[in-house]
Amino acid sequence: MENLGYYNGKYGLLEEMTIPMNDRVCYFGDGVYDATYSRNYVIFALDEHIERFFNSAGLLKIKIPYTKEQVKEIIKDMVKKVDSGEQFVYWQVTRGTAMRNHAFPGDEVPANLWIMLKPLKIKDMSQKIKLITLEDTRFLHCNIKTLNLLPSVMAAQKTEEAGCQEAVFHRGTRVTECAHSNVSILKDGILKTAPADNLILPGIARAHLIKMCKLFSIPVDETAFTLKELMEADEVIVTSSGQFCITACEIDGKPVGGKAPEIVKKLQDALLVEFLEETKAE
Repeated sequence: MENLGYYNGKYGLLEEMTIPMNDRVCYFGDGVYDATYSRNYVIFALDEHIERFFNSAGLLKIKIPYTKEQVKEIIKDMVKKVDSGEQFVYWQVTRGTAMRNHAFPGDEVPANLWIMLKPLKIKDMSQKIKLITLEDTRFLHCNIKTLNLLPSVMAAQKTEEAGCQEAVFHRGTRVTECAHSNVSILKDGILKTAPADNLILPGIARAHLIKMCKLFSIPVDETAFTLKELMEADEVIVTSSGQFCITACEIDGKPVGGKAPEIVKKLQDALLVEFLEETKAE
């Protein structure tokens, strides 16, 4: 089969899966999620994604009814059930199924585990993308990977209408992150990336980019940067699970970056090698 869904132990094609109307996700978006990619039926950076998943759930006081190892085993087993070894691997947990009430249901109501697989390859890092900037009007807990994604949905629509690929959020003059990814800049040989505070999601791809910079002795500055710095950067780098290190060529219709291609290529090559090595056929 091409795709596969999972809901509390039940498997099926995504087009055929159903959920109870009283799952709290329907009324409140009450849950958290995470996602990564598989290649050769091997899931990339699974330990790191599971760690972030459980951390997000803990920050919202959602008790996942499985251990980290059990969740990993369920996901790894699912990946082997589909036709293609190259998959987008997505999972989420919601607070449970109960009559609508803003307050949490009691401990006797278990959380619901969802998993979704669909064929998808990582993106070609050689392609440059166009960005727009938008005021960041989200709440102040962006470090939690919640299911409340309406601001990102609206940003994605505005991005598409502008003929671009991603939106960069900012609070005043401070750049935070993108609608679906992290954004960093290269300036004078230094990687500058927003601090992992409550205003950004600490991306796994961002962490791998930082690791590669340190491997190549490229200084890393984890402090906030401004829209002015973004526009004047030597390179603007967007990172996410599906695009490890992609650079921008335009922001709000103005050309940006393209001034440190050698550094970018070195990082892109190293990140791709890391992905290929970790996802070799077992």
